[in-house]
Amino acid sequence: MQRLYDFIRRHPTGVDSFWAVFLLGLSGLSMVAHAGSPGERLAALLIIVGLCTVVALRRRAPEKMLLLAVAMGVAQLVFGVGPGIANFAMLVIVFTVATLGERWASRLALVCSLSAAGVSQLRWPQDVPQTSWPQQVFIGVVMTVPFVLAWVLGDSMRTRRAYFSQLEERAARLEREREAQSKVAVAAERARIARELHDVVAHNVSVMVVQADGAAYVMDAAPDQARQALETISSTGRQALAEMRRLLGVLRTGDSQESGEYVPQPDVEQIEDLIEQVRQTGLAVDFKIEGTPRPLPSGVELTAYRIVQEALTNTRKHGGPDAGASVRLVYFDDGLGLLVEDDGRGAAHELYEDGGADGAGHGMIGMRERVGMVGGTLDAGPRPGGGFRISALLPLKPAH
Repeated sequence: MQRLYDFIRRHPTGVDSFWAVFLLGLSGLSMVAHAGSPGERLAALLIIVGLCTVVALRRRAPEKMLLLAVAMGVAQLVFGVGPGIANFAMLVIVFTVATLGERWASRLALVCSLSAAGVSQLRWPQDVPQTSWPQQVFIGVVMTVPFVLAWVLGDSMRTRRAYFSQLEERAARLEREREAQSKVAVAAERARIARELHDVVAHNVSVMVVQADGAAYVMDAAPDQARQALETISSTGRQALAEMRRLLGVLRTGDSQESGEYVPQPDVEQIEDLIEQVRQTGLAVDFKIEGTPRPLPSGVELTAYRIVQEALTNTRKHGGPDAGASVRLVYFDDGLGLLVEDDGRGAAHELYEDGGADGAGHGMIGMRERVGMVGGTLDAGPRPGGGFRISALLPLKPAH
């Protein structure tokens, strides 16, 4: 049964042609049974063939077949060929046009459906028994009902198809939007992981390089200091490896998208440990906290930590051997303020933005992206008289 249904769906014109031949055969038998002049029989044959053609091609060209059916109806009126079995084609084309045709064709089919019975009664009054005019009106209405029902059914199917088409289009659009959102989420994930990776590598490797240089310089003169530097290198390397393992764990499991967190996740309390680690590399850092410390959103805490980490890393790279830095954390009622300054050689802003001294220049870009993600503001640039300043304001609630 399913195969038959599939065949009918794949060959609609073939199926319609079969029914057209069947209708032609019935109409031919009916024409043979009724006597008439040769001219009338020829006209009737041509009209029957025309109406059967309407059935055969109704789905390939519904508007044209409607016009052909109207033309055959007019020919019937002109040549006096009374209604017969072949006129069933008019009922079929009314349904087809209401379902598949253009709107003008559907309206024309409705007009013809409403007027066909009345015109037929006027043209062939002998076919209607001698009755009162109310009875004639009733007969006309009864003859009109099948055509109107065919049009209503076809129009309902048109509306249903349009509704399902809109649903399919909407589903396809939602699928495209879902794919686009997935791509955006993947891009954001990669950008966040890239920032985390940059922060881990840039900071810890920088500390290790500075300590290794110091150890090599004092290896013979001060073995104890060299040993301390090597211990710092070892602990920093272990810390970097631990952070790298956690970061790679995110890439393997994908848990970050489900939980909304991106590891490693340092917080504000670890800034003091970070500064102590930087001091061990020989960079003098003054650290102060103003205001009353309180719990902050994890995104704000991570952003604050990374800004301080990146700023101090840049100071070590570009500030020179005698540079010093200061870090200020200010707790406001509606946010957290950060001020990181150094009195180094006054490296030009381009060193941070263009990567002239920072390789790829991702440090400052990463800072701005982080601050933008939490709805904050960042101001960075050379200080008057030398050095560099980074100032950030991180609100507790991002502005909408």
